[in-house]
Amino acid sequence: MTDMQRYVVEEWAEEYRAGRLARREFLRRMVLMSGGVALAIPALRGLGVAATPAEIAAAASAGPTIVAQAAGVTVPPDDPALEAAMISFPSGPSGTMQVLGYLARPKGGGPYPAVLIIHENRGLTDHFKDVARRLAKQGYVGFALDLLSPEGGTGKFSDPAQAMTAQAAIPAERHVETMNAAVGHLQGLPYVRRDRVGTMGFCFGGGMVWRLATANADLRAAVPFYGPNPPLGDVPKIKAAVLAIYGELDTRIGAGIPAIREAMQTAHIVHDIVIYPGAQHAFFNDTAPSYNEAAAKAAWARTLAWFEQYLKAA
Repeated sequence: MTDMQRYVVEEWAEEYRAGRLARREFLRRMVLMSGGVALAIPALRGLGVAATPAEIAAAASAGPTIVAQAAGVTVPPDDPALEAAMISFPSGPSGTMQVLGYLARPKGGGPYPAVLIIHENRGLTDHFKDVARRLAKQGYVGFALDLLSPEGGTGKFSDPAQAMTAQAAIPAERHVETMNAAVGHLQGLPYVRRDRVGTMGFCFGGGMVWRLATANADLRAAVPFYGPNPPLGDVPKIKAAVLAIYGELDTRIGAGIPAIREAMQTAHIVHDIVIYPGAQHAFFNDTAPSYNEAAAKAAWARTLAWFEQYLKAA
């Protein structure tokens, strides 16, 4: 497995152990990610999960267990002060791939600073479109990118586990290409301040924000929420001011904090690291069971202050 695939299966295992993911669904997902029942057996063993081939095969033949997400809409899509819609634009060497995403911006005026939003491993769900609108209400152009654009977009998948598997299978370098294309598209919009583009991302998307920050010197600010570290040797390439946000109870991702702190200090990267007490992984997502209202509100206020300082300031 690649490091991104390993990250996703470790997250599934964490959800399973915490009781947030049913055993049958966990085993089914492992078969999808591993590429078959036989390959899932050693993968499960590596995670410390025992299961018989018959149990794994039965789970693989079952349909998906789809858990409804809470609404979590804080800014309505038809807010009269905003313009918001799905957009697409061509990318790639031949311009044949369509990059998809959801763009929200204040009506009229501008130009505005822009923020590229990178979603969790479930793809571009309504929650991240709402985050784009929240940013637009604060005077930014918010663009929630669909990392599954190379596969035709999140909407092509009726099974969330298949979407997660497909997203993790896309090489990290391809994700970076798609994100760089999104940054370039934002910079070319007449209502965007070309020199004031930032990014934020969550979980898998937080890891992608780290990688984008090492690969795009035009970014002015980056806010990865509980994302796995980038290759530490690439940290000196970061030009953005980084606000890294974590939950105290998220020990799996939190284990990497000392290393990324040391790497940024050594490279003299402008940064701050904030760990919210009593918060789990994915605590910001108000459609998920791990949502922590107090930590989410505090992290949002700190994020806005960070963007105010590094994107809106002259």
